[in-house]
Amino acid sequence: MPKFSANLSMLFKEVDFLGRFEMAARAGFKAVEFMFPYEWDKDELKQRLTEHNLELVLHNLPPGNWSAGERGLACLPGRENEFRDGVGRAIEYATALGCPRLNCLAGIPPATLSEQERRRTLVSNVRYAAEEMRKAGLVLMVEAINSFDMPGFCLNTTRDAIELIAQVGHPNLFIQYDVYHMQMMEGKLIKTMRENLASIAHIQIADVPGRHEPGTGEINFDNLFRALDDMGYKGWIGCEYMPAGQTEAGLGWIRKYL
Repeated sequence: MPKFSANLSMLFKEVDFLGRFEMAARAGFKAVEFMFPYEWDKDELKQRLTEHNLELVLHNLPPGNWSAGERGLACLPGRENEFRDGVGRAIEYATALGCPRLNCLAGIPPATLSEQERRRTLVSNVRYAAEEMRKAGLVLMVEAINSFDMPGFCLNTTRDAIELIAQVGHPNLFIQYDVYHMQMMEGKLIKTMRENLASIAHIQIADVPGRHEPGTGEINFDNLFRALDDMGYKGWIGCEYMPAGQTEAGLGWIRKYL
């Protein structure tokens, strides 16, 4: 039986962020995830998790200047110190909040950057982060993101992520496999996850097209969840989708699983 976490950056946006913890618990979720915790005080977030008996299963490393279009610092030469500071800050939050895994957004390199320099910077930074996470008892992941929604992002396919893991060569580096992004880029979701299951530490879902809840698009999620059970996947599945309407009104698909 799959285990689902509510992505509070995407779901329950009918209320402010801190109010979403209660909404998720009331809807039946036992775990939550979100993109970035850094805007809020660690103690306040911990209080919400404890009050509503929720487990935090994932958040991201700091992404740089999000409002300016940055989507991660790992591939950007000259920003290594900022990246390392972000690793430290992410570890502080994850440790305080009991979050076992962190996602590293690889970033969008400038068009003038050579492939060799981009790759060298990315590998070096991710290797550093993987080791720091290991020392802190945390798991590091990287995610491939589709090139339609995020043009220029430097990891677009499962193969991109697998190749990076091989080049980094650190045992504490895994894939955050996003079903929505990979359906957009390559399809063959079940086959790809089966072949790479040992490298997948977290899964996120949304339907295609639209990035709405399961059942609104083309993906057969019943088959997908059944296949994951058959594979022996024991991790969390993050509901990182944009509700087509009110969040709670669109949760009919998940009732049989919760």
